[in-house]
Amino acid sequence: MQNRLIVIGVVVLAALYVFFSSIYVVNEREQAIVTRFGQITDVRTEPGIYFKIPTDFVDRVQLIEDRLLRYDIANMRVQVSGNAFYQVDAFLTYRIADARLFRQRATGQLSVVEDRIGANLDSALRQVYAAREFNAALSDQRAQMMQETRDLIRPDLAELGVDVVDVRILRTDLDQDVSATTFERMRAERLAEAALLRARGQEQAQSLRAIADRQAVEIVAAATRDAEIIRGTGDAERNRLFAAAYGQDEEFFEFYRSMEAYRTALVNTGTTMMLSPESAFFKYFGSNGELPTANPNLAAPIQPTAAPITAPATNEPALDGLGIEESTVPSITLEDGSELAPTVGTDVPAPAEAPAAAPAAQ
Repeated sequence: MQNRLIVIGVVVLAALYVFFSSIYVVNEREQAIVTRFGQITDVRTEPGIYFKIPTDFVDRVQLIEDRLLRYDIANMRVQVSGNAFYQVDAFLTYRIADARLFRQRATGQLSVVEDRIGANLDSALRQVYAAREFNAALSDQRAQMMQETRDLIRPDLAELGVDVVDVRILRTDLDQDVSATTFERMRAERLAEAALLRARGQEQAQSLRAIADRQAVEIVAAATRDAEIIRGTGDAERNRLFAAAYGQDEEFFEFYRSMEAYRTALVNTGTTMMLSPESAFFKYFGSNGELPTANPNLAAPIQPTAAPITAPATNEPALDGLGIEESTVPSITLEDGSELAPTVGTDVPAPAEAPAAAPAAQ
């Protein structure tokens, strides 16, 4: 009885071994290559359960990836046209499109494929960058560069049964030495541009300041001239009125002038004068407050008139009637297209005429 149980157990174990060694499972992320004595007999690309000759002595199954795989390359130093250098990070995505070729030419090992990918990607990137100028990798040519790199790698990897799906450039930075040189060059260019703009601004400022100073001097000179004309005209009118008043009543005019002289010389001046009582200055102090006899024959009163204010005749162009020459005002064109011009002092009021004098007292 015991021997029978042992035999049954051995048979069951042998049956289980034969059953499980004769099936293999392929999921959706894998492909299966079946070899018999080293020769490929079947390739399974669809997921499912498959059968083979039991045990691994006759038929062997190799499972390989059926997903997109990625290969990265980092800190690659490439040279562009003009002997400048970039630091480049890139990656490549691929998949095993022909499992039979992959087994025959790459022994079914991803490490063999990745060694070939690394060499080809390095060579293709250097070739693509070397054919372009310094700024091409940072412009809209980047997409074209990635497509060219993929097309250069595809034929060689297709011989291994590998299909290159895409190539992407992650980073393109200037090499450290080139970056420092480029920074200094850009800095020098910006400093030169700033110095040029500053010099132009100072030139414009000096020009505007000179024009403003000249206009200020001319305006002040014209105002001073008009003031002197008005003052002279007023003095002439005052003297004329005094002369007319003196001609109407000489005695009263002398009395009025003496009273004005007393007020000016004696009232709140703090001045001590030593004069003889018989002097002409004290002529009206001894009159006991009596006024001189009024003159009954008075001349007709004089109506004062304001003398016209006239500027000297000139043939030169005038600004606001002040005799200031007009000049072309410089302007500065800003970056936004607007113009900056100085404020010209043209809003100068015309000189006012002298006010009419009050009528002379009779």
